[in-house]
Amino acid sequence: MARLVLDLTKSIDENASVYFEKAKKIKKKIEGAERALTANLKKFQELQEKNEKLLLKHQKNEKFKERKHEWYEKFRWFISSEGFLVIGGRDATSNEIVVKKHTEPNDIVFHTDLAGSPFFVVKSENKHIGEKTKNEAADATCTFSRAWKLGLQTSSVFYVSPTQVSKKTKSGEYMGKGSFMIYGKTSYIDNKINLAIGATKAQQVMAGPLEAVQANCEKYVILEQGSEKASAVAKKINYKFGGNFDLDEIIRALPSGGFMVKNL
Repeated sequence: MARLVLDLTKSIDENASVYFEKAKKIKKKIEGAERALTANLKKFQELQEKNEKLLLKHQKNEKFKERKHEWYEKFRWFISSEGFLVIGGRDATSNEIVVKKHTEPNDIVFHTDLAGSPFFVVKSENKHIGEKTKNEAADATCTFSRAWKLGLQTSSVFYVSPTQVSKKTKSGEYMGKGSFMIYGKTSYIDNKINLAIGATKAQQVMAGPLEAVQANCEKYVILEQGSEKASAVAKKINYKFGGNFDLDEIIRALPSGGFMVKNL
């Protein structure tokens, strides 16, 4: 129970005035405390949201880091529907590395007549390479060539054995980085623009012909030539895959040019 202390030398009105002033000061202190509390709560909430974003980013980064990347992920790659590893160059430097360092006698090398085309190699592992894998490798060679950016639907793709691919030229000629001379008979093969991108069980981003992606990925997106930028399409693909993939990794898996998502 509140107790009032009155000053008997003052009138009732004067005592009331004293308590009124005290009440005003207390009210101001309460209002100031409430403002300070509100401001502190707001700062706390902002810090909490910032920490949650940092934690989420850290968790995603850790998820990307914890997955072991295979050697072939430095290149363009996919696993064919028959289980063969197919690798291709991203540029002149990686073309050079694919052909010189990762091609063995029983493999098959694919290329197109278009300037700037990637070299694709089907790794045989001393097994017979089936027609399905050859067709998928041909489609990939076409898709990741300049044909995609130019809006073409097919290209002149051929395949040869690794022994037919060489840096040797006629006297006075020079082969630039990523370029090779092809000697002997070339086997041309039907092909088409054919691209899907999927997530493997090992959480790898695999881009290649639809048949290969369907055989190796539970979640996938079919892509066609269009006007959307790679960055915008990568976000849609990441959403389809569950939102836990590195956008840069998705973008790196795509050919140069514009896109249209067919099956979101």
